[in-house]
Amino acid sequence: MSQPYRSWVEVSLGQITENFRAVRSAVGDRVEVTAVVKAEAYGHGAVEVSKALEKEGARWLAVSNVNEGVTLRRAGIGARIIVMGDFLPFERKALLEYDLTPVIHSLPDLAAFDQFAAGVGAPLCYHLKLDTGMGRLGIRAEPQKVFEAVHAARHVQLEGLMTHFASSADYTSQQTADQISAFKKVYACLKEHDAKPIWVHLSSTNPIAYGRREAWANMVRTGHAIYGYVSPAKGDAPPRILNVKPALSWKATVLAVKDVPEGTLIGYGGMFRAPKPMRIAVLALGYADGFPHRMSNRGKVIAGGKLAPVIGAVSMDLTTIDITQSKSVKPGDAVTLIGTVGDVSLDAQQIARLAGTISYSVLCGINVRVKRVYV
Repeated sequence: MSQPYRSWVEVSLGQITENFRAVRSAVGDRVEVTAVVKAEAYGHGAVEVSKALEKEGARWLAVSNVNEGVTLRRAGIGARIIVMGDFLPFERKALLEYDLTPVIHSLPDLAAFDQFAAGVGAPLCYHLKLDTGMGRLGIRAEPQKVFEAVHAARHVQLEGLMTHFASSADYTSQQTADQISAFKKVYACLKEHDAKPIWVHLSSTNPIAYGRREAWANMVRTGHAIYGYVSPAKGDAPPRILNVKPALSWKATVLAVKDVPEGTLIGYGGMFRAPKPMRIAVLALGYADGFPHRMSNRGKVIAGGKLAPVIGAVSMDLTTIDITQSKSVKPGDAVTLIGTVGDVSLDAQQIARLAGTISYSVLCGINVRVKRVYV
């Protein structure tokens, strides 16, 4: 059967909402769940995913930058939206115009936000991020200094206090416990001075999945789990309390099938030499679509219900596979890069291991020219 697209992903919005329900069930009614939909919802489509989650009852969404938040508002999304990354001067008016809640990462930025709020004469809320050990964005000041800055910012309200863990799935490391301890010191200082935030959130997917309850507070942020993935734990981790399933499958169309003799060189640089007569298929897919170049001569796809090795170099627009064991495959057929066919499955974590990267990168790397289909 001829396929309608050269390469496409099928996104199950039903599975995404089911995964969201699983997270809410894991943390319980006393913990708010913020759904992270940054980076086009990890490649799944931010607007469509956000609409499905909002319909499911999600009250909070998180994005990376103002542009992502504006896109959701223009699409009619009414949930609270936290902007976790950028806090750039030229974007601050849009925070007010589109009702976006910024995360403040430094004491000078807090003062600037307070000055901005005073100028517009509107009450504005913010979440304050502490750098408790990640070493990226966030405040590293002593607790008293943090309180003094919060107290001095009279035109804005501290609504949330947050941090981000660097090694939350690594149970051989003390880093997460140290980060929790550092966070609690600042929180205790704010509470002591009657500057307690409404929302407190430290945890993303891994501390939820492995039941690190001391890090849940009254809000968690989950992205990876909503899309069906939990990072494997390292060390003596407790049993997982969260079970989710991938919501995205990725397919590509077969452009050509040919038989080649022994000794045929395949692809750029002659990276693969046929050790015997083979049947090969050329896919309408390459690294420009997001299929990692490092899958050259090592990746697999599902073709004709069987695993078919990638042979030769993955090029910009084309990838070649060995279908000697799947001779029924013909031009116009679909092969599966991520997904399940019969009893054969591939997922983003398997691709990531072969490509020497992480599943987040695989999902976010699926190019916009790959058609999104919602099922």
